Amino acid sequence: MEQNYLMVASVKLPTDEENVESQEYNEELDLSGYGTSVETRIEIIKKIPHPTEVNKARYMTQRPNIIATKTASSDVLIFDSSQEKEEESNGPLITCSGHSQEGYGLSWNNSVEGHLLSGSDDSLVCYYDINGGTMSEGKMNPVQTMNFHTQSVEDVSWQPVKEWIFGSVGDDKMLVIGDIRQPNQPTHKIVAHEAEVNSIAFNPFSEFILATGSSDNTISLWDLRNMKNRIHSFVNHTDSVYGLQWNPFNETILASSANDRRIEIWDLSKIGQEQTEEDAKEGPPELLFIHGGHTSRISDFSWSQNEPWVLSSTADDNIIQVWQMAESIYNDDF
Repeated sequence: MEQNYLMVASVKLPTDEENVESQEYNEELDLSGYGTSVETRIEIIKKIPHPTEVNKARYMTQRPNIIATKTASSDVLIFDSSQEKEEESNGPLITCSGHSQEGYGLSWNNSVEGHLLSGSDDSLVCYYDINGGTMSEGKMNPVQTMNFHTQSVEDVSWQPVKEWIFGSVGDDKMLVIGDIRQPNQPTHKIVAHEAEVNSIAFNPFSEFILATGSSDNTISLWDLRNMKNRIHSFVNHTDSVYGLQWNPFNETILASSANDRRIEIWDLSKIGQEQTEEDAKEGPPELLFIHGGHTSRISDFSWSQNEPWVLSSTADDNIIQVWQMAESIYNDDF
């Protein structure tokens, strides 16, 4: 049986002094390098044995060496990458129980260290406090278990400003806004899409704005002050939308990934702008860029927290890409 791993990698980006053509940094990459004509730039610095396939992995903002994983079983595992030796493992620091099925929803609280949300196919959202929770023989039960959905919970997210507010979405087409101080009753519960809702992302610059992505191939924009109607629908993907993330440096920029093997970059500030007939054929005015470098389904992606327009993305064929749009795409003055 093939061993599964949780991997930690480092990426070396080219500097302005390096005279390298930009297309060399947009080619498909495997785990061994960053293109073919330059020195290796993606390096796996740690491989931690993992008991199953890793459905999702997220590091804690306050302590990046602490990593939570969703497994192919019902458990959520907590690892400390700083304590692990290469391809050896003492096992997880903590095994978080509470779910009865596997899932993909996982979110650390950026405001409160150690607070973790998990959503799974058992329709539950579990809230853990890995610093203050009760542990027995390495296992930890959730502080709270919230049963707001009737089908699989596909994604969960903490609201970035008010640390007690969270959102969850699921196969029941519902968007739920909850409050861990009131675990028995959601604040909002609405039918958000015409099909399963797979992803949710709160805008880090606003306590009111969030986006949801769905198997109806669309992305919806919401305002918590008025949840009766969506603000806007982003329409261009040709398959189910599974990933959403706001740019950490620019409040109007949103990235989405879908089963059409595309990552699309959206600019909210361009919604409603006039277009020529020719421009309209390429998509709505708010569609800034389409990254089409992957040839398999995109499994996850993330904006860089250090470089404003750099992203990394990975697909089911085990290819990792680190890429950046040309400045002329996002800078109107360029």
